[in-house]
Amino acid sequence: MSKIIVASANPAKISAVASAFSQAFPEQSFTVEGISVASEVRDQPLCADETLLGARNRVKNARKLQADADFYVGLEAGIDGNFTFAWMVIENHKQRGEARSASLPLPPIALEKIQQGIELGDVMDDMFNQQNVKQKGGAIAMLTNHTLSRSSVYQQALILALIPFMNEQWFPCR
Repeated sequence: MSKIIVASANPAKISAVASAFSQAFPEQSFTVEGISVASEVRDQPLCADETLLGARNRVKNARKLQADADFYVGLEAGIDGNFTFAWMVIENHKQRGEARSASLPLPPIALEKIQQGIELGDVMDDMFNQQNVKQKGGAIAMLTNHTLSRSSVYQQALILALIPFMNEQWFPCR
């Protein structure tokens, strides 16, 4: 059984990781554990590069806390222009996979509040009169009338980040 450490305590992220690994490797068994670690970037990253750095830093910091895992997964959501998205970073002892989720257009009022320093999850809570949206379906669920969820969109991106692990013969070790 392989041990996966998700560099987050967010249930939506942990669920997405568990589902992605199960889909990508149906013949294997996994234990998935979330741990809270620092991203070392702003709470609301405001560009793609900062968001990717946050995901990489989460993996690095998770490795420091738990050195015995088979896989480490960092997910970091951020803003890129008028869109929100997330970077997925997956590492083991010999390989790294990275992929970006779908981009979700944000309403102008949300972008204004983000520019004022308010985190997207808090903006969505306020706009939709909800509590803790980011731990549930996320902005994605709110803006798609629950057609998509944060977890479902992340799951797809995680599977894309797993491509180097699914096709090791085509991806040299890092």
